[in-house]
Amino acid sequence: MITQFTENIFPGLSQEMLAILILVVFCIVLMIVLIMQNRRITRLMRSTKSVSIEDTIIELAREIDTLNEFKEDSEKYLKVVEKRLRKSVQAIETKRFNPFKGTGAGGNQSFACAFVNENGDGLILSSLYSSDRMSVYAKPVEDFKSTYELTEEEETALVDAKKKCIVANL
Repeated sequence: MITQFTENIFPGLSQEMLAILILVVFCIVLMIVLIMQNRRITRLMRSTKSVSIEDTIIELAREIDTLNEFKEDSEKYLKVVEKRLRKSVQAIETKRFNPFKGTGAGGNQSFACAFVNENGDGLILSSLYSSDRMSVYAKPVEDFKSTYELTEEEETALVDAKKKCIVANL
């Protein structure tokens, strides 16, 4: 049956010649596979220090260990930075106002500034300006509240600063 099949496709070709032709094609396929595998091994051993595959694997393991150490150090550093960042001022809000509305003595030169971190800790700095003097006041803030009585402008500055902190933390 194979003989009839080969005679139909390749007329005048003996079975020996057909076997040789199949072996030549098989050898060519094996050569191509061998060249591809050689390229893969060459890429694996591209380091100039490596002499064998074992050396390459050992070198790669060392590099992975180094990368893992770097990752751990980076994570520790980022945790420290994150703690410091939470304590830093995250929102500043300033409200200008005229404390002497009826007389016009101060103009809009007075102000209330709120400086708070994301936990609501910080201070409110206020200034009252009039034509003959200027007063500056500082009030501590914890959890967006002060133990001292706040003016309307100071309260507004604190509420607006809190809104900025909430938007920044989303």
